[in-house]
Amino acid sequence: MTIQLGRGAVGQVFLACLLLLAAIGVFACSAAQAAGRVEAVTAHVTAPDGLPPLVQQRMETSVQVISEQLLLGDDLHAADAAAKSEIIRQVFDKVLVGYTVRDVSLQLGDTAEVTVELSPWADQIRTISVETHVEGMPPEVERLVREDLADVSAVFSDALYGLPVAATDWTNGVLKHHLEAYLAEHLPEFRGDFEVETDGSAAEVSLTVYPRLPVVRTADLSMRSSTIPNLTLLNHRELMQEQADMLVGVPVAFVARHQHDFEQFFSERLDAQRDFRALHMKTAVTIAPQERMTVMSRSDSSRYRARLTGWVDMGRKERKYEREVDSLRMRLHTGCMMTARDELFAQVDFMPQKVDWGWAMGYNHRIGMGTRPEIRYDMREKRFVFGARQALAPRWQLRYEYRFTDHLGEAGLLYQVHDFLGVEYVLDKTQGWLRLIGNF
Repeated sequence: MTIQLGRGAVGQVFLACLLLLAAIGVFACSAAQAAGRVEAVTAHVTAPDGLPPLVQQRMETSVQVISEQLLLGDDLHAADAAAKSEIIRQVFDKVLVGYTVRDVSLQLGDTAEVTVELSPWADQIRTISVETHVEGMPPEVERLVREDLADVSAVFSDALYGLPVAATDWTNGVLKHHLEAYLAEHLPEFRGDFEVETDGSAAEVSLTVYPRLPVVRTADLSMRSSTIPNLTLLNHRELMQEQADMLVGVPVAFVARHQHDFEQFFSERLDAQRDFRALHMKTAVTIAPQERMTVMSRSDSSRYRARLTGWVDMGRKERKYEREVDSLRMRLHTGCMMTARDELFAQVDFMPQKVDWGWAMGYNHRIGMGTRPEIRYDMREKRFVFGARQALAPRWQLRYEYRFTDHLGEAGLLYQVHDFLGVEYVLDKTQGWLRLIGNF
C-alpha cells in the first residue's frame, strides 16, 4: 500500500518536528539549571571597625576552605542556602578566638559568594611598639641591620592593630609567616624570633634577629701605598685589623650586600687619623666577602710623594769611568705635587759598600696616563741626568736615563713581581745586568 501526502500534510509534519525539538531544548535547559553545580567559592570577612589586613587574609582563606569542602560540586537549590550558611557559621565560629560570627550570607551560583560578618570582643589593640634586638653584632653592623629593618613595625601593625587582645595568640602563625617574608626581602641574611605581650589596649613586640650561616671566619688584611713608604702604614695596621675583625661572625652575604658601606667606613676611619690628614691621604678599601675574607687598603697622598726603595745589582762589572761599582743602594725620594701632573722632588742615596751618600734635586711631569719624563741634578757627581718612565702594562715598565757628563745612557725593563719586589733587566752601551728592587 502506498501512502501519499500532500504539500499541506508535509508542512504540518515539519512544523510538528520543530515544535518537538524546541520542547526538548527547553526541557534540557531547565534540567541543566536544576542540576547546576558550584565550581568556585569566594569569601569575604568583615567587622564593624575593620580587620587587620593580615588577619583578614587568613580568615578569608579559612572561610574559603570551609566553604569549598561544603559547596564545591554540590547540586544546589535556593532553599539550601540557609542551611549551608548555618553550617559555615558554626564551623568558623568554633575556630575563632576574639571574635563572634554575627552573620553568614551565601549567594549560590557557578561561583558561590560567602560573606561573614564578625563582632570583636572587648579590649582591642590600639597601640603597638616594636623593640628590635640584634644578636652578636658590633655597633657598625647593627646600625646597618636596623636600617634594613626600618619598616618592620608595619608587619606587626598589619596583623595586630584593631585585633582583640584575646586573639593575639591566634595570629602568631600569620605574624611568623609575614615576618619571614619581610626578612627574605629586606634582611635575608638573618633569622627572626618575636614575642608579643599585651597590656590593655597596648601591645609590646620584642623582635630578635640573629645571623644565618655562612659567616666570615677570618679576615686577612693587606695595606699598600704608592706615594708613602709602606713601612709607615704599620702604625695604623692595628686599627685596620680591628676594623676587619669586626666582620668576623657576620653573614658573608650581608657583607657582600653592604660591601660599599663597609669599604667606605674603613677608609674614612683611616683617613681621619692625624698624620693622614696632614699628608692629604685618601684610602681606597677593597673587601672580598667570603668565609676567609680579604681586605686590601691602598692609601695615597694627592699632594706629597715619599718612597723608600733599595736595589742590588747582579752580574754588573766595574768600568773605568766609575769610582767603584755600587751594586747595593738605598734611595729615599720625597716630592711635592705642584699640580696634578707636576712634581718637584729631592732624593737621597746611600751606598753601603762605599759608606757614601748622594743628593739630587729634580722635576718630573706626567704625560697622559703612563709617561713621566724627568730631569734632575746630581749634586754628588755635579751632573744633570735626564730620565723617562713609560708604563707598558700593569706590571711592566720601561725606564731610560742619560747622564750628560759621561754621555752614558741606561735603559731598564722592570717587571713588578708584587707590591714589595720588582725585577729589572738593565742595559747600557757596555753591558747588561739584573737588578732586584725592593719597595719598603
